Amino acid sequence: MRQSELFTKARREVPKDEEATNAKLLIRAGFIDKTMAGVYSFLPLGLRVLKNIEGIIRSEMLKIGGQEVLLPALQPPSSWKLTGRSESYDTLFLFESHYSKNEYVLGPTHEEVISPLMKRFVSSYKDLPFSAFQIQVKFRDEKRAKSGLLRGREFIMKDLYSFHADDEDLDRYYEKVKAAYKNIFDAAGIGASTYLTFASGGTFSKYSHEFQTVSDAGEDTIYLCGKCKIAVNKEIIEEQNSCPQCGTKDLKEKTAIEVGNIFKLKTKYSKPFELTYRDEKGNTKDVVMGCYGIGLTRLMATIAEVYHDERGIIWPSSVAPFHVHLIELNGASAASLYRDLQGKGISVLYDDRKVSAGEKFAEADLIGAPLRLVVSPQTGVKVEAKGRNEEKPQLLSAAGARTLAQSFTK
Repeated sequence: MRQSELFTKARREVPKDEEATNAKLLIRAGFIDKTMAGVYSFLPLGLRVLKNIEGIIRSEMLKIGGQEVLLPALQPPSSWKLTGRSESYDTLFLFESHYSKNEYVLGPTHEEVISPLMKRFVSSYKDLPFSAFQIQVKFRDEKRAKSGLLRGREFIMKDLYSFHADDEDLDRYYEKVKAAYKNIFDAAGIGASTYLTFASGGTFSKYSHEFQTVSDAGEDTIYLCGKCKIAVNKEIIEEQNSCPQCGTKDLKEKTAIEVGNIFKLKTKYSKPFELTYRDEKGNTKDVVMGCYGIGLTRLMATIAEVYHDERGIIWPSSVAPFHVHLIELNGASAASLYRDLQGKGISVLYDDRKVSAGEKFAEADLIGAPLRLVVSPQTGVKVEAKGRNEEKPQLLSAAGARTLAQSFTK
């Protein structure tokens, strides 16, 4: 993409109504725009990052047998009354139609939709197990939307639901999802700072699990076990002041962002909707369920919180809007290199604008593509190359610059 054709513009000023680093940087760099509290528009650069994250997640969900669906955002409140959550879910958007006076729920989650839906397709043990996932907009009436994309009223989430004949089969699939989530966070570049975290299972089971990324921007307190490389959420530390896995009490307190969670729902939602199957002997039994969520927009914000410096964002290659930010200066033309890089499947933001070198460099740092390439009269036939997380540039031939750029696509 030629930057001269990009309709969005970077901003010098810091948004006055944003406190979170992710919101400040993403707005300034032109990735998102704030529509109102807790609601953001995703602009071309931001959507590219979001689609890269989506691709990573979708790939892992398909690998573990997830079948993709798209469920409605509008839901009947009768289903929420049936599960008892219409009163207890404190961030539920509930409103009345202007014409029919019917009530509707704007979906914050989809157990109340997918459970009755699956009654149409499950009747026998032969229909189990299976799993279905979606990537969809969710709505939650947060009392105080804050922290940019970390806590919004409208956000994008991947939710996976699995359906099983018994607890043992659910347990086996649950472990597959754990491994898939680790792969997702590794691929998104935050695996080293993200921990499998034991949390309260509530009415579902003894434990549920969260995936928490260590960051000062987080709202959660976790306790790290150096021996097991896992963590414990603060809510269960009071009950059990030790690692659930190895028993050590040597735990280090950290602030973290919850980037994913997985629950063994068991029959909590199958029972109200009478989602049952007949076993081999013809007996009727409740379907056993699991659910597994990742917030895409929250993950995007978390990456920005973890990877930035005083100049801007430092995107991991796997999610970056472009692999290369190509800059031409002082009348030099980088058009041929631009075409060459694109021909090799390298995504490039080509700064062909007639603005100062200082402005170009500042915006390149703010946007945060992994590799910056500069063509100018000063470099002659060479290309100046510098990684976003590096301080010193190097001079390379055009072929060398292309080879280096290709390494950022892997």
